Amino acid sequence: MIRDCGKNIMHAIESKINIHSEDYKKNYAAMESLVEDLRREMKRARENRSQKALDRLVESGKLPAQKKLDLLLDKNTPFLEIAPLAARDMYDGKIHAAGLRAGIGVVAGKEVVVSINDATIKGGSAYPISAKKTLRLQTISMENRLPSVSLVDSAGAYLPLQSQIFPDIDGGGRVFYNQALLSKKGIPQIVAVMGLCTAGGAYGVAMSDEIIHVKGHGAIFLGGPPLVRAATGEEVTADQLGGPLLHCMESGVSDYIAEDDAHAIAIVRDIVRNLPRNEKTRLSMAKPKPPLYDPKELYGIVSRDLATFFDIREVIARIVDGSEFLEFKELYGTTLVCGYAYIHGYPVGILANNGVLFNDSAEKATQFIQICDKRKIPLVFLQNITGFIIGWDYERKGITKNGHKMVNAVSTCTVPKFTVIIGASYGAGNYAMCGRAYSPRFLYMWPNGKIGVMGGAEAAGVLISITNDQNQRLGKPSLTVEEEKALKEPIIAAAEKEGNAYYSTARLWDDGIIDPVKTRDVLGLSISAALNAPIRDDVFGYGIFRM
Repeated sequence: MIRDCGKNIMHAIESKINIHSEDYKKNYAAMESLVEDLRREMKRARENRSQKALDRLVESGKLPAQKKLDLLLDKNTPFLEIAPLAARDMYDGKIHAAGLRAGIGVVAGKEVVVSINDATIKGGSAYPISAKKTLRLQTISMENRLPSVSLVDSAGAYLPLQSQIFPDIDGGGRVFYNQALLSKKGIPQIVAVMGLCTAGGAYGVAMSDEIIHVKGHGAIFLGGPPLVRAATGEEVTADQLGGPLLHCMESGVSDYIAEDDAHAIAIVRDIVRNLPRNEKTRLSMAKPKPPLYDPKELYGIVSRDLATFFDIREVIARIVDGSEFLEFKELYGTTLVCGYAYIHGYPVGILANNGVLFNDSAEKATQFIQICDKRKIPLVFLQNITGFIIGWDYERKGITKNGHKMVNAVSTCTVPKFTVIIGASYGAGNYAMCGRAYSPRFLYMWPNGKIGVMGGAEAAGVLISITNDQNQRLGKPSLTVEEEKALKEPIIAAAEKEGNAYYSTARLWDDGIIDPVKTRDVLGLSISAALNAPIRDDVFGYGIFRM
């Protein structure tokens, strides 16, 4: 259903950026450097493998993860990669992407969630962060009603860290629980066994709908030959114990035999092709058109110093179709910009920070979210927020209850939500602007993004103030300049380390760091994926708003 958003409905944002100014050029250079760093990190995550591991892969007749992905996806279609820098600098620094190449791609004309074990990383062993990434992929599959395709080649849990993988609600066992839920919801799960699937890995395969089993190196068993020998004294090979002939001819665990990895992927594509095509949620769409302004100008718009203000409308103008934006309550609650636009033809309601959240901006957000929810308009949050305003006058005017209304609306609205952290993301501002804890369908960060309870300098200042107050009560002198410095420096250093985008993405606090230029396309792909699930009417409603 297409309609033209003509001039009487929306007007293009008029940019006021001077691309020739020194400040713009310095901002541009700073962001360009961050994006170059991001490209290097992405390349390292995809290619940094030991020669020994690469040789072993060739000797075994297996295909590398990238080749598997290329064969699986439809030609010339986009791939929305999820958490490509997961586990960066964790463990020994070599568990790239948590050992999983994963994302949303098009297979046989259908959008699916793809997960591929990278056997060149510790033999495909699962680390705690690997379990967390798998759970995230399952959440994406469930929330967006997307079929799941897994190409499995895993040595199983990394045993030295088994206590961090095994027992808890967000551990490996939850993966199988989610598989049962996916099955109950009728979401297809297709798996190709391209290597060892041991213990929990065997259950994960067996709980799938359809299993393709590769000759030569695919094997499924609860306990491998060494464990069987130790437990029973029985001598048996991996192929005898859990190979494709056993499971396709005798046990019935597997459904299809494949000659090699490429053949298995061809069978996967045939299975996906035969899946019923669910009609997507229909929105009142517009004909897509590019922004009026060059998206690369975003590099120069966003300040290299997060404390320096920039007008968020300049960012919106380089993301939305035709740079057209219908602003809601433009003169009220001006530190939060709300309004309607289109991204790749999809209608969206945008909430974007232009400063600290005040009483009026929180109330405006609540009203706008309710309107979009009623009209089934997806929400996009552009975060650059230090938090809510504080102080006696604002407490007297009810900032706490107004913030509660906004958080309540963000939590309970039923339309798909998408968040991009384009600058600061601090404190309750992170929550109110749909941070990870508030279940946006997808959340991305720009490479300049910072996240935490507060900035390092602010945290240090608070601690110094508290310490001086304690000293005063105890009759002690205030901290000296040297003592303040000794207290501040480690706090600021820790905030810088733990608040940057790479620390966040390594731990899956987001779905990936993205080049600002790609924001529009990434959001378009994310919205497209989300529309595979219905926008539910049955759970519409809000909790109690404290008036």
